[in-house]
Amino acid sequence: MQLTRILALRHGETAWNRDTRIQGHIDVPLNERGRWQARRAAEALRDEPIAAVYSSDLSRAHQTAQAIAEALGHTVSTHAGLRERHFGDFEGKTWAEIETGWPEQALAWRKRVPEFAPTGGENLLTLRERIARTVNELAARHPGEQVVMVAHGGVLDVLYRLATGQDIQAPRTWALDNAAINRLLWTPEGLTLVGWADSGHLLTDANAPLDESTT
Repeated sequence: MQLTRILALRHGETAWNRDTRIQGHIDVPLNERGRWQARRAAEALRDEPIAAVYSSDLSRAHQTAQAIAEALGHTVSTHAGLRERHFGDFEGKTWAEIETGWPEQALAWRKRVPEFAPTGGENLLTLRERIARTVNELAARHPGEQVVMVAHGGVLDVLYRLATGQDIQAPRTWALDNAAINRLLWTPEGLTLVGWADSGHLLTDANAPLDESTT
């Protein structure tokens, strides 16, 4: 059976990441560090044999994917199925604001109640089904090949759980770092974890002043 290798990345950093502000489907661009992270990820993947680069259609993911695609001589194919979880009324709020304004909903969120959804948003069951369907669709196009998928923290969390058999309510013990490289194998039977949270490419000059011309 031919399998598909997946390099899954969370987008680079945004100003809202630093502010702990919920982004969801709000289209927030990368900040300066996020653009640097995207370039570093692109350099790390430059010599990888990659057949296609897929991305969420939200700009923070697309900007990250574009840097990678340009390094590889590819174009980016967007797919709305790779979007972050829709957080409804929580979007645009900080964690502190949510805990103060919606304490009962904040508790349900922290406990990862599968059926809970912020008003107007997605619950975890719907999110998991969307991500599984999207990844199956995209990976099935590339048997025997390797692809890049650039998405969001909530998407990467689902991928890790699917690949390791973690329950939807299990406490998260794995990292979801911006622009880290995560490796999975896909077959029609499902996902398998190969490597997670490789961020070695982000350690280079990590404490140096950021320069937009840095490659």
